[in-house]
Amino acid sequence: MSINLEYYKVFYYVAQMGSITLAAEKLCISQPAVSQAVRQLEQSLDSQLFLRTSKGVRLTREGEFFYDYIKTGLDSIWHGENMLRRMKDLDTGEVRIGASDMTLQFYLLPYLERFHELHPGIKVTVSNGPTSETLRFLYEGKIDFGVVSTPFDARPEVTIMPVKEVENVFVAGDKFRYLQGKKLGYEILKELPCIFLEKNTSTRAFMDRFLAERGVEVEPEFELSTSDMIVQFAMRNLGIGCVMSGFAKVELERGNLMELKFQEEMPKRHFSIITDKKTPVSPAGKGLLQLMKNDIS
Repeated sequence: MSINLEYYKVFYYVAQMGSITLAAEKLCISQPAVSQAVRQLEQSLDSQLFLRTSKGVRLTREGEFFYDYIKTGLDSIWHGENMLRRMKDLDTGEVRIGASDMTLQFYLLPYLERFHELHPGIKVTVSNGPTSETLRFLYEGKIDFGVVSTPFDARPEVTIMPVKEVENVFVAGDKFRYLQGKKLGYEILKELPCIFLEKNTSTRAFMDRFLAERGVEVEPEFELSTSDMIVQFAMRNLGIGCVMSGFAKVELERGNLMELKFQEEMPKRHFSIITDKKTPVSPAGKGLLQLMKNDIS
């Protein structure tokens, strides 16, 4: 059965107001057009929906039964339209982000705070994991965008926007104070106990690649899942730790750690925002991205 959906809307307002005249005024159409729509609907359903009275119209028993369904359906449609408008106005909705501990703490968190102040009705979901996992979530459409650290390999459809420069540092505790102030060669790491991140992280991949290009291969004594733990292990003199500088900043300033200096500095890396051309970004996600891009331009 094919019935013009506009007829249901006409039926709804005639039933609500009990008057063809008032319904016509509400809908901004003529009375004959309302009467015609009602007749067409009754003919299509093979049912009498209204009784004409001297004061207007009232629903038949069949009309009352039908009205409950139409009201529920139209209320749902109008609620959906309203929610869609609110999403576009950033009054409601959800933004889904992929980020590592490092990018979340040293880049993304201040933006989430500002975004929440501007749009408290938006739900923010952060999938916390290494770069490889963030890329997988992006490919699968589980996140609007990701914030990752270089280096990483991505599919051609991924758009990459560098947003912040970062650097790796090697840090150690008092046990290794004899190395302070010296310009070291990276070969010395093969003679020292080392504390690195796990191999599935971009930080570890970057460091391994840099060292391998210089003929240095290091088997660390400890492989940990978080940079915070590397700092703690290094403070307890368990080895030389390699972390993004931000993680060690406080303990370096307190003197609990020292930074080792090398003859050749390790190149800087970047935090980057990644989006997928095949995955549409939600209105809330676009709002957060714009907030972040405003600081770049």
